[in-house]
Amino acid sequence: MLTYKVQPKGAVSPGISTCQGCMIDVIFRNVLEIMGDDTVLVVPPGCAAQFSGTGPEASVTVPGIQGNLENSAAIASGISNGFRHQGNKHTKVVVIAGDGGTVDIGIQSLSGAMERNEDILYICYDNEAYMNTGIQGSSSTPFAASTTTTPAGKPVNSKDLIQIVMAHHVPYAATASVANIPDLRRKVQKARDIEGCRVLHIMSPCPTGWGYPSAKTVEVAREAINCGAWVLLEYENGKLSLGRRPAALGEAEKYFGMQKRFKGASAEDIKSASAHFVERYEYLEKLSELC
Repeated sequence: MLTYKVQPKGAVSPGISTCQGCMIDVIFRNVLEIMGDDTVLVVPPGCAAQFSGTGPEASVTVPGIQGNLENSAAIASGISNGFRHQGNKHTKVVVIAGDGGTVDIGIQSLSGAMERNEDILYICYDNEAYMNTGIQGSSSTPFAASTTTTPAGKPVNSKDLIQIVMAHHVPYAATASVANIPDLRRKVQKARDIEGCRVLHIMSPCPTGWGYPSAKTVEVAREAINCGAWVLLEYENGKLSLGRRPAALGEAEKYFGMQKRFKGASAEDIKSASAHFVERYEYLEKLSELC
């Protein structure tokens, strides 16, 4: 009997290790294709944990480590400083973590890494809840969204991660979305070539937690941009720039209607969310004029 061993092409193995309709695989493939083989990956527990390895198995061909939810940025900082101490200035250190491990449990180590301007690329894939452990709400969960810990709908707006990042004066930060892969790739490539702490915040909708057909992920992500629920922007060397003004800014009805997590949202809730989208976008517009 003949046995063939097929070597995977690229840094991510064939097939998918995530749920049907999840775009985290797509994020990893594009990020690692751009970053190259000379990369060390740090991934905390979460939806993407398989990429960093479970026992002897992993979905990537680059070196990876899985730490704890709260210390991904600290681990990456240590690896980066170790390389630099050895005279290695070429190996890239990349964190890819979810919103729970970033905006909640991991915010302290990320804040420290940003304040010290550690030479790491930190990427948050944001599915707006703790999807891996039972769809519990996080501080990235949007207003009116139902989760297992906010079954009646979250009563407050989500934490604004990118503004927290900008307040640390990092050399580069950007938001991206799985609805626009060319834009995502461009931002990863730009971040790759910058020294210091770089942060990318990527919207990655979850069919299971958000409640929509798995084939509709890109459509849902695109509508989030279209109504202003997700804003594409870049912050580089103190300069903030926004993408094209959303065509349906402040019109949240279609976006809410696409997802079961908003099925309990009242007309007043949708009106409030719409107003928030407009207010946030106009604030960022004014901020970009000042930067």
